[in-house]
Amino acid sequence: MKKECLFVLPSPFRDEFRIHGFRFGSGEKTLAVVGAMRGNEFQQQYVCALLVEALQDLEERGGLAEGREILVIPSANPFAMNAGKRFWTMDNTDINRVFPGYSLGETTQRVAAALFEQLQGYRFGVQASSYYLPVSCIPHVRLLRTGYEDAELAQGFGLPYTLVRTPRFFDTTTLNYNWQIWNTQAFSLYAGPTGSLCEELARECQEAVLRFLELHGVLRSHRHPGYRSEILQEDALLCVKARRAGILRLRCAVGENVCKGQLLAQILDPYDGSVHGEACAPEDGKVFSLHTGPLVLESAVLFRLIRL
Repeated sequence: MKKECLFVLPSPFRDEFRIHGFRFGSGEKTLAVVGAMRGNEFQQQYVCALLVEALQDLEERGGLAEGREILVIPSANPFAMNAGKRFWTMDNTDINRVFPGYSLGETTQRVAAALFEQLQGYRFGVQASSYYLPVSCIPHVRLLRTGYEDAELAQGFGLPYTLVRTPRFFDTTTLNYNWQIWNTQAFSLYAGPTGSLCEELARECQEAVLRFLELHGVLRSHRHPGYRSEILQEDALLCVKARRAGILRLRCAVGENVCKGQLLAQILDPYDGSVHGEACAPEDGKVFSLHTGPLVLESAVLFRLIRL
């Protein structure tokens, strides 16, 4: 294992901004993994830390195939995490909305450009991702429908679901989209919560990446084959929205099977605690994702259900 400083940016007020990476093996650029690009992506950074730990052990025991290189970047925005902010501390911009970056542009554009330069040429790319809103979900692999995506390849992670979605206009400036355009098979790995840690789900996602590497001959190991991943189209998921704003009281959990008419959540009046709204399942399904914030706005998506 080689720990490298991939990018340094001087700071006028505190220590320099640095992005560190961990390289394993040498030769063909096989897989690059990127963790937290936002300051509250603790779960995403933890998944990468677990990968570094496992790959270091495998390398020391001769478990990596020769002629292959793996790069793991646990964090691309340590400033925001240290300051307790989700986005870039100075101007509140999102690094994952400025790819492929611009080396002479604004600060986040320069960070994205330097990061993207390091990620060029890899056969596979994995980004440990999070939802834009406070959401918890079933661990899954997500692909953008760019014409270059390969859903069957994504099934090799052995997670329960592979989700394919049509890009929106802002997706064209994300890492996943640009990776695909620049000839890397890119996958977004969703590891459950954001803003908190879940050991069980983090290790499930760590195992998924190791399983994928074994499938492609990078690891000399024998892992559990995982799930027979089901391919889902995002627009086929059933959205349940809030009819009122208020305090959210959940009445179901991620991964739970629910029946038509079942109570999924209550919305409480923030002043007197009375129930002034409910969310019920419109049909039978499985809870794929749910809103985890304490407050919810009217018409916000509370749940996404897989139709059964």
